[in-house]
Amino acid sequence: RDFNERCAQCSEVNWGVTDGGGFYCRSCHNVTERTREVVNTDFITNSRVLTISKGSRQQEKNDGGCEWYVCEGFQLVLKKQVEALEALGVCPQMKDEILGNFWRCYLQKSKQAYCKRPAGETVKALSVCESSTDVDSDPERSSLLHLLSLSESEGDLQTDCSFASSVSKVSESTSVYSGSVDGSLYLMKSQKEKLRMTMPMTLSFCYMALLWVREPITLSELLRFVVEGHIPYFNVFQHFPEKMKLCGLDLKIFCVESWPVYEEVFNKMHELAAFLDLPRFPDITESCFLHPDMLCMKYLMEANLPDELHNWTCRVVKKIGIGEVDFLTLTPGNKSTRKVKYDVLAAAVIVVVLKLLFLLDDHYEWLLSDFAEERNKNNTEGGPYFEFKKWYEVVKRSLDVEQKKLDEERAKYLWRCEKPLFYSVKNKSKVLKRRQMVVNLQNQFGKLSGSVQRAEKPNPSSFQLSWSEENTDGSCFHGHSLKGILQEKCGLLKAMNPDYWLCTLKLCNEKLCGHLAHYREVEFPQSYHFVLGLFSFLLRIQPSYIHDEVCLIEHKLFNKKLYKKLKYSTLLKK
Repeated sequence: RDFNERCAQCSEVNWGVTDGGGFYCRSCHNVTERTREVVNTDFITNSRVLTISKGSRQQEKNDGGCEWYVCEGFQLVLKKQVEALEALGVCPQMKDEILGNFWRCYLQKSKQAYCKRPAGETVKALSVCESSTDVDSDPERSSLLHLLSLSESEGDLQTDCSFASSVSKVSESTSVYSGSVDGSLYLMKSQKEKLRMTMPMTLSFCYMALLWVREPITLSELLRFVVEGHIPYFNVFQHFPEKMKLCGLDLKIFCVESWPVYEEVFNKMHELAAFLDLPRFPDITESCFLHPDMLCMKYLMEANLPDELHNWTCRVVKKIGIGEVDFLTLTPGNKSTRKVKYDVLAAAVIVVVLKLLFLLDDHYEWLLSDFAEERNKNNTEGGPYFEFKKWYEVVKRSLDVEQKKLDEERAKYLWRCEKPLFYSVKNKSKVLKRRQMVVNLQNQFGKLSGSVQRAEKPNPSSFQLSWSEENTDGSCFHGHSLKGILQEKCGLLKAMNPDYWLCTLKLCNEKLCGHLAHYREVEFPQSYHFVLGLFSFLLRIQPSYIHDEVCLIEHKLFNKKLYKKLKYSTLLKK
């Protein structure tokens, strides 16, 4: 009563006292560093005080575990992921200042913390709990969680008092089916209800934070680092504290047995940004790594293509305006702007440039290659002319090896984690014994067969395919010249090829079809399919998504000619 200062977070004067003698706000549960000295002990014994002590909440269960909530588990997952990103070199501020704020904002918006839970939702939780158990516990029991920063968190979150109290009534009975207090209630929620948290959404959070600080990591790279094991995602719950028992329904929430999907993570990121009411993201300028000019340079190097192609990609980017700041910068909730996939956009620009110069119709590119081969035989000055045929053979050989290696690694991947999982506390001893027996048998058979132990995972790299100009076998094409396929007109270099074929004359409705254009391999030249397959491997996405972006760029590039052609065909039909 003597502490009349306003809360720094909600400006209310409604203080409670913790077990340690500190003050906390009953309105928003913010904890202050101020403490109160207790003189009259009778006041404590005769009064009921709500507490937020971590010790009072984390009451020991029969199996040695403690009460924990699903949102605490996801906070630990995010903590491990952002620490892995820091180890890869992202800025340290991303952890607490960016991702930490996004996470706290999400908890408030989804009404899991920093808010007063609506009475209707509390009653609903109570009715579910009471119908699932006959255990009667103290109705006045309150359990509040204290939110720490991601750098200090061990899984504790500051949640709503009424909801925590209602759920904690059945904590002991639900532990048989779920290690977490609210695991069963969490799964009963609708998928779209307040954007329910899932494991793929943890990657959406990470990508959103990376995009905010404009780190040189694209979404395709982020997912590749996840698959390669550099960022915790599969079986990440093994890093949970020992007292956070995970079993039963928790496995459906935190156990992942599928590869992360680019489209799912990308779409959820945009939904999250709109759900959190985030302002316009920092501008993507020409000096930013995510700008098409920068990414095109990277993918040209990785695809072993001539450096001179970068001038052409820059011309295409400038011509159709996809390098503008307003086009590239994310503005959450703005439905009039298209969602930009920076890596896919850059790959599509390179494909369009290759079509402009080499046509990629399974005929013209081979003629140019034969011409360049003849010129190279008589060429004694300057760099060699670029031969498409030789490039195709070199890259295909390397791509087949890497693709086979990737397929084998995925086929051999063990989804089962090292830490034993059990769906019921009663079956825990049986599971542990069975797991130990399996490990012993694997070790014995391994010794008998002389199997080689797994090699350590390689260090993460932005490049999957590397080409060195120092190689004497001519396998690097970075310094090769495009003079054989270009001609100068009015002071500008233009392609000798006057023709161009469009992937599609009319774009589909992306909302209805899911794609802007339909891609079937048999309907397109093999050269075009090979180039799509190359970038599909580099980005680890389906070729159809790159094809969609190629079609969109073509329609922007040839907009006037397409309009005239479609208008002419309409008149003929009439």
